[in-house]
Amino acid sequence: MSPSQHAVDDRASLTGTNRFELLLFRLGTDNDSGQSELFGINVLKVREIVTMPAVTAVVGAPKHSLGVVQLRDQVIPVFDLPGIVGSKLSAPPSLMLVTEFGRTTQAFTVESVDDIVRLDWNQVISAEASGTAHSLVTSMARLDDDAGNTRLAQVLDVEAILQTVTPVKDRHQVDPKDVGDQIQLKPGTVILMADDSFVARALMEQALKALKVPYEMVKSGREAWDRLNVLKAAAEAEGKTILDKVSLMLTDLEMPEMDGFTLTRNIKQDARMRALPVVIHSSLSGSANEDHVRSVGADGYVAKFSAEELSSTIRKVLARP
Repeated sequence: MSPSQHAVDDRASLTGTNRFELLLFRLGTDNDSGQSELFGINVLKVREIVTMPAVTAVVGAPKHSLGVVQLRDQVIPVFDLPGIVGSKLSAPPSLMLVTEFGRTTQAFTVESVDDIVRLDWNQVISAEASGTAHSLVTSMARLDDDAGNTRLAQVLDVEAILQTVTPVKDRHQVDPKDVGDQIQLKPGTVILMADDSFVARALMEQALKALKVPYEMVKSGREAWDRLNVLKAAAEAEGKTILDKVSLMLTDLEMPEMDGFTLTRNIKQDARMRALPVVIHSSLSGSANEDHVRSVGADGYVAKFSAEELSSTIRKVLARP
């Protein structure tokens, strides 16, 4: 195995311990505050960091699109990330992050890369809790140093950013024809969903409404775990089980406080919950993540976002005896 593959496997294995690595970078001076803010993105979404190559401008490209570049026989779009978040650079960008997530590859310009830090998900505060809901930020990461000082890094919602810059107007709309016929759940049950991205939640909500299934939505793995325990206690008080309240758990991987791997492992290690089907729905992909999905006992995995594949996976998992 190559050293780079060892690094990928090592980083992917952190997800089984409720930890992850965050790439920290800066995007110049904020247009409003005049300060240089610290931003972050999960390392597993970053394919590489490269010196800014020559960019070919594209006629009629959308706002914040700088054009395209060719890297390793692949033509990929390049976006002005400082401009997207409302910052400006003092000089032309010299670096760009090449990212892979949600079935797409794209590059974003940055001013500088600061560091890679290893964090526990309980060091991450959700956007809703920090008062920044429906922005381009999913959460705030608390960075503590050895001297007890604390900095905050804004973890960008790259799915929302792509929605901002995509030229395809209907990319983030679910066509009911793609999901197929209505799914019949056990009477009195719901599908419980957990995702910290408001864009992802909106898409999943559209898909489940098209399937005409009842659902509940939460914004983190911790919220989902707490809600499952409440529902389990209510079911037991009625002489029932969790399966009389919840038909399926649909969870993201990257979430504040508790990631989807930890949530899944908690469910499958609880004797009174382990029969509950769990489907992981994530913009992270690759064999390392899929191996971890199997290792924690998840019943299904689907990459964001395809309404057709999501509905098909839910059907297959619910149909199992």
